[in-house]
Amino acid sequence: MITLSAGNAAQAYAWAGAQFGVKVTVTMPAGAVRSKVDACRVYGAEVILHGANIAETADHLAKVRDERGLVYVHPFEDADLIAGHGSAGLEIVEDLPGVDVVVVGIGGGGLISGIAAAVKALRPAARVIGVEPEGADSMFRALAAGEVIGLVPSTIADGLAAPFAGDRTLAMVQRHVDQVVRVPDTVILAGVRFLAERTKQVVEPAGAAALGALLFGRVPLRDGERVCAVLSGGNVEISRLGS
Repeated sequence: MITLSAGNAAQAYAWAGAQFGVKVTVTMPAGAVRSKVDACRVYGAEVILHGANIAETADHLAKVRDERGLVYVHPFEDADLIAGHGSAGLEIVEDLPGVDVVVVGIGGGGLISGIAAAVKALRPAARVIGVEPEGADSMFRALAAGEVIGLVPSTIADGLAAPFAGDRTLAMVQRHVDQVVRVPDTVILAGVRFLAERTKQVVEPAGAAALGALLFGRVPLRDGERVCAVLSGGNVEISRLGS
């Protein structure tokens, strides 16, 4: 199998391949975060680094897939993957039955699709808010246009740098997500810093986007609401953390 991801999905697939004896090939942009590349290789995956951005990497993936006869596993536009993400939504409502607002970062939309579907099924009154980087706002654009819109992402949050939202994830977000907001990288990095200083958690920019949006008032809240921010992504490049 072959997959395309610069984020956490790649490591998840590499780990799963190691558990079940499946050979996994991961394609990433040439400038992918080194810790994510190394983690995939530790799990036994072949990592192909190609292209200046995820769009160029996707073109190369198609070539490798066809040449080798591999099965492509999508990093977000996959029904089973979305269903698996739904387990996080189930856990949120189990741990916080009275949750009012759930805030989730968006790349291609797989994570928020699963979480939102589960949360809305168990607690329909809860609001689910998505957060995207301003430089990688593929879902925001797709919602505005009513169809998938491609872009060349530019953001510090490489785990959210999808070049497009999926048809399936767009439909899921249209149905289950109340709002999608955009934030600049400075807000995302403020979330990284807050988590490191106040909670002693090392979270990569993609994982800190939801909290950053909350801290800077980008998510509308009412007094007394119980809020859950999903911190999805701990693969920060340690050598870059100080900067």
